[in-house]
Amino acid sequence: MVEIDTVLVKLASRCNLNCDYCYVYNMGDDAWRRQPKLVSEATIEALADRLAELFAVQAKPFSIVFHGGEPLLVGAARFDKICATLRRRLPSPIGLHVQTNGLLLSDQVLDICARHDVGVSISLDGPAAVHDQHRPDLRGRASHAKVVAAIDRVLAHPQGEAMLSGLLCVVDLAADPREVYDFFKATGTPSVDFLYRDGNHDTLPMGKASLTSTEYGDWMVRMLDAYLADPAPIRIRLLDDMMRLLLGGRSVKEGIGEDDYGILVVETDGTLTKNDTLKSANGSDRFDKTWTVFDDLRVLVGAPDFIAYHQAQRPSAPECRACPDLKICGGGMPTHRWSAARGLDNPSVFCADQKRLIDHMRAQIASRIAA
Repeated sequence: MVEIDTVLVKLASRCNLNCDYCYVYNMGDDAWRRQPKLVSEATIEALADRLAELFAVQAKPFSIVFHGGEPLLVGAARFDKICATLRRRLPSPIGLHVQTNGLLLSDQVLDICARHDVGVSISLDGPAAVHDQHRPDLRGRASHAKVVAAIDRVLAHPQGEAMLSGLLCVVDLAADPREVYDFFKATGTPSVDFLYRDGNHDTLPMGKASLTSTEYGDWMVRMLDAYLADPAPIRIRLLDDMMRLLLGGRSVKEGIGEDDYGILVVETDGTLTKNDTLKSANGSDRFDKTWTVFDDLRVLVGAPDFIAYHQAQRPSAPECRACPDLKICGGGMPTHRWSAARGLDNPSVFCADQKRLIDHMRAQIASRIAA
């Protein structure tokens, strides 16, 4: 059976922002329209039961991440009840986390997070001019000021420093990496994770001219230089993971390195899917057979379909298997390897970018060792 590390639970299938790069709403897949707007109490009860059964046979704890859409659209009272239901059956060391755009992160919600030991991660793309260009609300209004206020509110909470896991930023190539780094450090966040814009071999990511161009690699090189120049840097998961691997360590999250991660995604109707970024790859996040939280998850994680999905994290393209940098890049996210002609049997569209970044990391590490 596949060991599960992360269970991503969609509490809402709608969002109160309209991000132009969103793989759920703006990259051609409209499956969200057929989902209930909010998860039901019966689905959460069944999910809690099934996950408790799974944990009993799996020695390793996992994290439950509330996601969406915007998960806090469920409202504070319902969010409290969902957390309480899961915590009753899944106490620590099972982790609870919420990935939110921050707009509904009220003091009441923060008290709920503190009461149920829920970690908070907030999506924010940098300074206002960068963030507001791509993350307006449904009426086209700016959202940056409300998100920054939410970060301040978390950090002002008595348990805020422990509660705030970090920020999540989608790279905008038009932004200056140094300014973005300085902005994030000034927020007081302990860490930032960067994601590349989604795309595949049929539709290249925004700003990428060709498979051999290195726009994202060049941007991350400048971010790395800003990070290394800071004597007291904040954590940057992507850079930390890659440098740890270069020094012989391990990564801690999917998409980097050769470790496997078991990921379950639960839609608001209780359906189980593959990694939901695959929505942008012609809707290839769905299993051939329909599984739900009302089925036995202990059977699901041993089913051939699920094992095949899990193994697809590893690249199959011959050029990847022969590449000496595979142990660092890991082949990247499956959705970035997809094409209609060859499925996932391609290198990542970010292959040249990652090689550019890895080469620069090697040079930086070597120069510091020599000094």
